[in-house]
Amino acid sequence: MSHTTTQPQDDVLAVTLASDLTSENEPVDRLKQAFGPKVVPGNPAIWVGIFSELTEFGIFFVIYFIARVHYPQEFLEGPLQLHTTAGTINTLVLITSSFCVVKGIFALRDSRPDAAVRWLWMTVGAGMLYLIIKYWEYQWNVDRGIEVNTNNFFAVYYYTTFNHMLHVGWGSGGIIWAISQIKSGRYTADNHAGLIAAACYWHMIDLAWIMIFPLLYVLR
Repeated sequence: MSHTTTQPQDDVLAVTLASDLTSENEPVDRLKQAFGPKVVPGNPAIWVGIFSELTEFGIFFVIYFIARVHYPQEFLEGPLQLHTTAGTINTLVLITSSFCVVKGIFALRDSRPDAAVRWLWMTVGAGMLYLIIKYWEYQWNVDRGIEVNTNNFFAVYYYTTFNHMLHVGWGSGGIIWAISQIKSGRYTADNHAGLIAAACYWHMIDLAWIMIFPLLYVLR
């Protein structure tokens, strides 16, 4: 008797919990909708490129720590001579650019190509702003006698940041290419793997900088 009374209550509780879990998972569902269910985002070729680039940056980080062990004084004083504000602004710029590229993907998935193009142009604009700030920072360094041959810290600094700057330029070119595909109608709400690939590459660039920034500008 007691079992038949509580059964409907248990069913109601189960339905309520399922509803709550569904609402909590809505952001995750949106991401799955944007990138596709149970598939690797983009295409295999872009991931080969991404892992190759990450390996390259990994080698830079190994060189950084080896040099830091052998030249501790240079790596202690080096960050103090850099323009930390410029590095901080560029960090915020790249984080913002990653937000914009995701918004562009969401817009295209929602069949709003014009909005997608606007968001992606903002991504490119952020990339160009990063390059301008980095160029200004290099000029600021040179005006103060800070060059690649100043010491080992600055050799690592210039080699790593210049290489990253090149990747920002290439990534911006990839986003511009994706914009052209949207405007021509080749990329639609259901077919835009190339945009996903370009976005994955862009996020890799952002991730690399998030690791580079504290090592060169903050860590003493």
